[in-house]
Amino acid sequence: MTNLDGTSWHEGREEIQDAARQLARERYAPKAEAWDRERTRFPIEERRFLGSLGLLGIAHSERYGGSGRPVLDALVVIEELAKECRPAAFQVFEANTGPAQVVAQLGTEEQRQRFLPSIISGETTMAVAISEPDAGSAATDMTTRAKLAGGRYTVNGAKRWISNGSEADSYLVYARISDAPGAKGIGAIIVEADRPGVSFGPPERLMGFRGIPSADVIFDDVEVPEENLLIGAGGFRKLFTAFSIERLGNATMSLAIGQAALDRSLRYAQDRIQFGKPLVEFQNIQLTLADMMMQVEAARQLLLRAAHHAGTGMPVPLEVSLAKCTANEMAKRVSDLAMQLHGGNGYTEEYGIERLHRDAHGWALAGGTPTMQRIRIVSEMLGRSFDQRR
Repeated sequence: MTNLDGTSWHEGREEIQDAARQLARERYAPKAEAWDRERTRFPIEERRFLGSLGLLGIAHSERYGGSGRPVLDALVVIEELAKECRPAAFQVFEANTGPAQVVAQLGTEEQRQRFLPSIISGETTMAVAISEPDAGSAATDMTTRAKLAGGRYTVNGAKRWISNGSEADSYLVYARISDAPGAKGIGAIIVEADRPGVSFGPPERLMGFRGIPSADVIFDDVEVPEENLLIGAGGFRKLFTAFSIERLGNATMSLAIGQAALDRSLRYAQDRIQFGKPLVEFQNIQLTLADMMMQVEAARQLLLRAAHHAGTGMPVPLEVSLAKCTANEMAKRVSDLAMQLHGGNGYTEEYGIERLHRDAHGWALAGGTPTMQRIRIVSEMLGRSFDQRR
């Protein structure tokens, strides 16, 4: 990996973090506000730039062009970028902890060779397609189907709330591979965006997530070769265990929002003069800042534990759910406290607090809501599944 000044990035995690922080502040912080205001999609050339630095392959094997480092190293970079610019961080997030990582963990060698190198270089992207108009949290109610005949799968269905929808070059589509009910019939197949029958709904105009496009993806008799099947019917549990890596990335985006809100609040409390003295001299402000830091650090420790235990493989689902739920709700609370601490200034675009608060709510909804994480936590505690349809 190469730093902005052309020197090599050091191998230590702290050096990688410092370099990512420099990149975020010098290259992306000045652009983030405009991209949010204008709802600009993240430029392809910027994604390729991140690829040229090696940031899209941190947690991927050297065999495919990556660095072969633990997922924690990728999360460190995601956090530093996300504190300044969520769209830039999303590129690192999607490549290292998103569907490409599921392909790396569960795919065939042919699939890894075919898809991973171009994702790691920034030439292409892959999005995950799980949710449907009538199957959000109830993912096992999905109706999208991939039917095998004559050595080819025909995919039919529609997916909703697809981050990078209409922009990705391929989609990891969770679908019914067999007629078995519930999770037993579900697997996943890779569908390239340029195949006949793939189309997209209009771009969603979301409260946050600006610079990260979202759209429906529709499959109308889309034919893909049999070798595009990632995992067959009955692989739902494996898929969602691998998807836990994505939730580590999600939790990191939330952690970054909370940390950024805290950092800005600390600066503001020392600079803002009211009643003849800085805000930080008021005890109520001190207590608020302390509460914010406690919540941020609690989320950080849960995330660090989950990432440490994941290493270069799969995380522990219980640890991931604890980290994601805590980080998601922390980001909403801490960004709200930051807005209150900033007063009327926090409600303006100038200080960036309202942007943090809008994005905080989006990450809590994505990748499994806090409510669903709580159900997963109790399921893991008791060693059983809670079927909401009974």
